[in-house]
Amino acid sequence: MKGIVIRPASIDDAALIHEFILDLARFENAEEEVVATVSDIERSLFGTDTSAYALIGSVNEKPVSTAIYFYNYSTWAGKKGLFLEDLYVSAESRGSGVGRAMLAHLAKLAVEQGCGRFEWNVLDWNVQAIKVYDSIGAMPQNEWIGYRLSGDALARLASS
Repeated sequence: MKGIVIRPASIDDAALIHEFILDLARFENAEEEVVATVSDIERSLFGTDTSAYALIGSVNEKPVSTAIYFYNYSTWAGKKGLFLEDLYVSAESRGSGVGRAMLAHLAKLAVEQGCGRFEWNVLDWNVQAIKVYDSIGAMPQNEWIGYRLSGDALARLASS
């Protein structure tokens, strides 16, 4: 992992993070679902009331990776947890170790913050990522089914 540096992102990284988000969405065949703008990234990640955080990973001083994360809570553990919303590594840097370094950095943050767990989701077809996650001892949570409310369904429930 020579030449890899992980650092907290700053507001100056908002455009870069936005481009990484778009590239990740293209990789996941979902670019049309990204509605966030650079201004949204600035406000949501670097505003005064932020609840999400970002890291930038560089290889040989070139930014090639980002991780967006937030803290959640486990009632069973009675502790907060760290949830990784997105981990992006540029196509040319996959296999360089920067993704694993990002995961290790986040694991260290979770331990330092007293988190009971560190969780994330992965698309079932992303075999390369799944191999990395398996190699570090992460366990798939197959018994849980993720649900999501958004758009009109979210608005309908909120107004009911």
